[in-house]
Amino acid sequence: MNDSCYKIIISACLLGQRVRYDAKVKTYHSPLINQWLLQGIILPVCPEVLGGLPTPRPAAEIQINKRIQTQQNEDVTDSFMQGAEKTLAIALQHNIKLAILTERSPSCGSSKIYDGSFSNMLIDGQGVTTKLLRENGILVFSQFQLKKVQTQLSLLAKLPE
Repeated sequence: MNDSCYKIIISACLLGQRVRYDAKVKTYHSPLINQWLLQGIILPVCPEVLGGLPTPRPAAEIQINKRIQTQQNEDVTDSFMQGAEKTLAIALQHNIKLAILTERSPSCGSSKIYDGSFSNMLIDGQGVTTKLLRENGILVFSQFQLKKVQTQLSLLAKLPE
């Protein structure tokens, strides 16, 4: 496939790849995702794996000091940041303007993340990859906002190259 055909970066875990921290398959089923897969416009990534973290790995959350730690107090911020930077590089290399990233993740959360206490409490916030992509002009959506992604794709299709 011609690399210039990619239009969307998507969290690989949403496509059923075993990259989640717990190595579980949690495919997000959607007719729109299926359509985009058939069109060949989706490029799967996992920022955490790109940052060198293994699968499975301990769950991690963003702390109040903005560091990312596991429940065992291991600081994994550097790996998360490396993954974010590699994801951005891939997006820029392929001229991608849209991303669908997994909500609640310390990498990929786009509006909600866990509060850092490992108590399943959600707060408003974004993961480090989402933040970096947005800072570089890439629109980031969660898996729960696919209609908005479709709208943006339609708008982008109308722009001159």
